[in-house]
Amino acid sequence: MSGDSAPTDAGDAPLVEAEALTFGYATAPVVEDVDLRVERGEYVGIVGPNGSGKSTLLRLLLGLHEADSGSAELLGHPARAFAERERVGYVAQDVTEDEKRMPITVSEVVLMGRFPHAGFGRVTAADREHAREALRTVGIEHLADRKITALSGGQRQRTYIARALAGEAELLVLDEPTVGVDAESVDAFFDLLDGLVADGMTVLLVEHDIGAVIEHASRVVCLNREVYFDGDPTAFADSDALDRAYGTNVRREEGGIVT
Repeated sequence: MSGDSAPTDAGDAPLVEAEALTFGYATAPVVEDVDLRVERGEYVGIVGPNGSGKSTLLRLLLGLHEADSGSAELLGHPARAFAERERVGYVAQDVTEDEKRMPITVSEVVLMGRFPHAGFGRVTAADREHAREALRTVGIEHLADRKITALSGGQRQRTYIARALAGEAELLVLDEPTVGVDAESVDAFFDLLDGLVADGMTVLLVEHDIGAVIEHASRVVCLNREVYFDGDPTAFADSDALDRAYGTNVRREEGGIVT
């Protein structure tokens, strides 16, 4: 979905850039010396065993945690000071209990994405059309009047992606979006992401399903506190990074990789 004005950053600048990023709780390092650069239009999948620091890394990149050392930039600005949050669509692994109880409709949630663009705080007919277009894009226009509390996990994830699209986000950041979602909906979800990337969206995805990442992403980052692999999905599948990062918690089967 195109915006009404060009972003302030140079078009060839990376959307995410981290150098020697390190963070820990108390004395235990969770993310250590991580370098990561995400270019516009990339589809990057981050994989790793449970407790490997994947979600923490996302929060560092988004400026939601302060690194112990190293640096993180988001759309050309220090991540902790980044103010134009509508330019990044962040879909967490699950919404909070308060959000689950919100007595509002799907269309109202998606329309929230237009609030930063609404002149003088007023939502216009054009804003509402942006929201409707976003709902059509993610395939849930028929759920527009349904309460967010009545949705399945997969439908909620699509709703929050639609909110990001309505806000004209340039980067979509997803943290384990398929947890608790049935297999058929997972396939449809990845088809949706493929379509968004084909239309120019940049996607940074943390995902437990290694096979899905290898099949769909254009680049794989394998993390277990530090980066074990960063590159082509096919090369990752053929490398020893899986065994080094996952140890005995991964096995290879015909047609896929199982953790």
